[in-house]
Amino acid sequence: MNDDLRETREALADAITRFARSEIAPNATAWDEAGEFPRQLYRRAGELGFLGIGYPEELGGTPASLALKLPVWVALARHGASGGVLASLFSHNIGLPPVIAHGSPALQREVVPAVLRGEKISALAITEPGGGSDVAQLRTTARRDGDHYVVDGEKTFITSGMRADWFTVAVRTDLSSKGAGGISMLLVPGDAPGVRRTKLAKMGWHCSDTAQLHFDGVRVPAHHLLGSEGAGFRIIMGNFNGERFGLAAAALGFAQACLDEALAWARQRKTFGAALVEHQVLRHKLVDMQMRISSTEAWLEQVAAQGDALAAQGRADAPEWVAQVCLLKNHATQTMQFCADAAVQILGGMGYMRGTVSERIYREVKVMMIGGGAEEIMKELAARQLGW
Repeated sequence: MNDDLRETREALADAITRFARSEIAPNATAWDEAGEFPRQLYRRAGELGFLGIGYPEELGGTPASLALKLPVWVALARHGASGGVLASLFSHNIGLPPVIAHGSPALQREVVPAVLRGEKISALAITEPGGGSDVAQLRTTARRDGDHYVVDGEKTFITSGMRADWFTVAVRTDLSSKGAGGISMLLVPGDAPGVRRTKLAKMGWHCSDTAQLHFDGVRVPAHHLLGSEGAGFRIIMGNFNGERFGLAAAALGFAQACLDEALAWARQRKTFGAALVEHQVLRHKLVDMQMRISSTEAWLEQVAAQGDALAAQGRADAPEWVAQVCLLKNHATQTMQFCADAAVQILGGMGYMRGTVSERIYREVKVMMIGGGAEEIMKELAARQLGW
């Protein structure tokens, strides 16, 4: 890493840390209790330029490599300590990339700048009630009717689903096909007639507006097709790589947040005449947490550097890198799980109380291990990419 990149990363991480500490962390518990966070937070993040990191300058963004985006995601997770805020505030990071890569220039200009300013919200809609990771079996249809597509079907577990203005939706345009070849991607306006939303209750991410979507004869302009008909499956698979890397980075930040809270508690809490940190068994728990955090951090940096190098060669979806992302996602979320469990144990009764960082992250672990592809799917995909 050269000095310029290091300095830029440090400055960006510092700015993100201040934002997370001042505008997210103090409100995270109250927002969880309320079941949402203020929409104004999108505008604030947009004003500061955080929503635009990694997007084209001509559309209001700031181009960024994986190595530059990595400290942003880690700092937001570590110092904001709310997966619900992170998931919804940055849902455009999985909703917009297909638009950037495959939408027409006119469609990009219509949609992207307002999202990056925080004025509109973008979401991704892939998963269906009848299937999750088995994308090739999706049943939501889009039938061509003149200069429109007519969409019918359902999507579920959609982050930002209750208030998104744009949905990037996987649909089946070849109604005779049952596999991956008949899948396409459409950008559906959230206010289109026939779009209905049902809020979902969850174990964690309470302030994230997760929804089930219903499409009943929704008419979508044909120029909202992303890429060509039948190219949707490849678009989805490519989009998953970025999502999984982002999840791994966030998992590291959440693990660090757990260690931060556990260490602070262990230093001030006394039992049997000594601070917890002075007891060997507790020190060893803290060291075990740091060991896993350090290995995850090093792996993230390596995969980021590899991904940037491959992207420069035009090989962003190289099998060897996809395999590493899958393995890393599992390792990082397992690190988060270990650290959340250890932190709750160290905090004892306080760790079981709502309002502590570790309690909230403990409840959020499972969605991180499932979202973007469950552990079992990640292992199978990694094995295939490695040619095993």
